[in-house]
Amino acid sequence: MQRLHLHLGVKNLNESINFYKNLFKSEPTKVKEDYAQWILEDPKVNFAISTKVKTLGVDHLGIQVDKVEKLNDIRTNLDKADISTYSDGEVTCCYAKSEKSWVNDPNGVAWEAYHTMEDAEIYNTDGARSDTEKKSCC
Repeated sequence: MQRLHLHLGVKNLNESINFYKNLFKSEPTKVKEDYAQWILEDPKVNFAISTKVKTLGVDHLGIQVDKVEKLNDIRTNLDKADISTYSDGEVTCCYAKSEKSWVNDPNGVAWEAYHTMEDAEIYNTDGARSDTEKKSCC
């Protein structure tokens, strides 16, 4: 199973939660003081909003997979096409522990491909990457 992932930066989390729960006719599946997430079946999407991003609006897009083998397939396909990726390995980000890889499309839009192992109690842990290498936490 694969699910499209959209992450938007928002100014006011409570206003945005109210808007999106009415748009989706669904309560968020995860809410923190700076983050909310909906795992929707119709449409099949992992939709997240937060106040911790650099840009308002679309921060990044992604593909969430249910098995690490599918993540490896995505990585292999990009490698075969000679498309450079950046791998975070296992990270804590967006209140989840995941294994991630990143790529920018030809227009500079950041995409992540990731497999989530479990929920986390913190938004992120800073790794050894420099600020110029960070996409946000995600």
